[in-house]
Amino acid sequence: MNTIFGPVYSRRFGASLGIDLSPGRKQCNFDCLYCELAPAKAIMAQHDVIPLNTVVADLKKALNEHPSIDVITITANGEPTMYPHLRELVERIDTIKGDVQTLILSNSACLSDPAVFEILLRLDQVKLSLDAATPEVFKKIDRPAEGIHVEAIVEAIQRFSRVFKGKLFIEILFVKGVNDTPGEIAALNRALREVACERIDIGTIDRPPAYPVEGLSFTELHMIAGLFDPALPIHIVSRTHAHATPSTYDDDEILNTLDKRPLTRDDIEALFDVDTLHRFETLCSEGKIAQIERSNVIFYLPAKNIARKRSK
Repeated sequence: MNTIFGPVYSRRFGASLGIDLSPGRKQCNFDCLYCELAPAKAIMAQHDVIPLNTVVADLKKALNEHPSIDVITITANGEPTMYPHLRELVERIDTIKGDVQTLILSNSACLSDPAVFEILLRLDQVKLSLDAATPEVFKKIDRPAEGIHVEAIVEAIQRFSRVFKGKLFIEILFVKGVNDTPGEIAALNRALREVACERIDIGTIDRPPAYPVEGLSFTELHMIAGLFDPALPIHIVSRTHAHATPSTYDDDEILNTLDKRPLTRDDIEALFDVDTLHRFETLCSEGKIAQIERSNVIFYLPAKNIARKRSK
């Protein structure tokens, strides 16, 4: 069974060649409500383990076939940090990847394990999920295996962010009526204020979920983004822009909106009506609105406070 997929193009990470460390079935220490895979009991260790040499051979072949990629993405039908040969795999990848970046997509549950923590420090890019910051909501949305505690995850993410030399991304997936309450957002905000990262990507369900739960609209995600500390590098990741209703903003309202939360071009085109888009373009040409880049994503914000936005 081939462990390699892609290349897949991502605006956030470029052309990616993926490594699936559990291609045969879901093996995860979470059983998230929103997972696109079928429900499966959360486990603490992989039962079906792909041999290391098989993964490396598949990757070498794929790299020869697809030389022009930006990143090798380590993932799984489940949680990739559960792979027992992860350290050796990262070491082997480093010997063959050349200038290509390495990235792992993790749910963060194993980050409090010192061995996993040290392995992830060797990667060029790391994306960590944090869907909740309180124990009650964490257990409800992520359905973790016994013995996994969100307090340890938050502490590990904060500590990792202080020592990691590469690019760190945080991802939050919001589920309607579960982790979108003001109290939970406030708890996430407190936790994330202690995290130094490139971006905090917030999104919602856009594929059929494992359980009968609902996602949020783009407008709701935009409102949630405004509840976070303005210094946090929040980025709305949503395929539901088309469902937003454009509104009219005057110049001051445009600048105030961008001051509260920098927006991408997609966000702006979803929120602003035609007349407002013209006003936005005028403010850009007058130098009142500037651009800032965060790992392949361009944000717009008032030029006067461009230095205020926090970056790792």
